[in-house]
Amino acid sequence: MLELRPGCECCDRDLPPDSEDAMICTYECTFCSDCVQNVLKGRCPNCGGNFTRRPIRPAAKLAKHPPSTRRVVKQAGCV
Repeated sequence: MLELRPGCECCDRDLPPDSEDAMICTYECTFCSDCVQNVLKGRCPNCGGNFTRRPIRPAAKLAKHPPSTRRVVKQAGCV
C-alpha cells in the first residue's frame, strides 16, 4: 500500500492525497512535478530511478487507509 507522503522532498510543497502534481519513484520518494521537471530533470536523487504520477486513492478509501503524515525533506535541498 502506498504511503501517500504529504509533501515534496525537495521544496516541501504540500501534496495532499488527491494531488495530481505528486510524483513518485519505485521507492516512493515523493516530489512535486515542478521539482521533478525543473530541478531533478526526471531522475530521483535518492535512487537514480525515474518518476511516475502518484495514483490518487479514492476519498472513500482514505478513512480505512489514511495517507502518511511523515514529512521527508532533503535538508541540503535538491541540486
